[in-house]
Amino acid sequence: MTAEEHRYVALARKAIRHYLATGEILDPGSRRDDPPPCGVFVSLHQTPPPGEADGPLRGCVGSYRPRERTLGREIAQSAVAAAVSDPRFPPLAPGEVDDLHVTVYLLGETEPVENLDELDPARFGVLVEGPGGRTGLLLPALPGITTVAQQVDLVLKKASFSPYDPIRLYRFPATIII
Repeated sequence: MTAEEHRYVALARKAIRHYLATGEILDPGSRRDDPPPCGVFVSLHQTPPPGEADGPLRGCVGSYRPRERTLGREIAQSAVAAAVSDPRFPPLAPGEVDDLHVTVYLLGETEPVENLDELDPARFGVLVEGPGGRTGLLLPALPGITTVAQQVDLVLKKASFSPYDPIRLYRFPATIII
């Protein structure tokens, strides 16, 4: 952990290292000053190329609802899943961990969206629910997503919905920790 690395980012990195070394999910316990458990996503990016703000995605997994009894366990679980269970990427190797940029998203409660004017891709993530219980989620403040139309189009594609499927949209705030 560097002096500048937030404790939740350091926890995510420690959980990944622990899992890669032992095959077990780290139980970090809880601290009195931790907020209650919430939805958490952990995003892993490779080092950005020169002149770019973000490097290629290496893993991003989480849940919009808490599944664990403490925030620390939620972060550890999501970090490990991003490192070894994101189906888009091969599992991380131990030597990759130190070079990753880790972002932890603490998600607020979802609320229904009645009008697209209620969305703002810089401030809110979006969740879509549709037929068969399928869902799709897009985190807020993603590079290149600057309009509501882009945000909604991408979340629909991500969840494999057609423009004709009956869907429900929700928004949620997120605290983004880098």
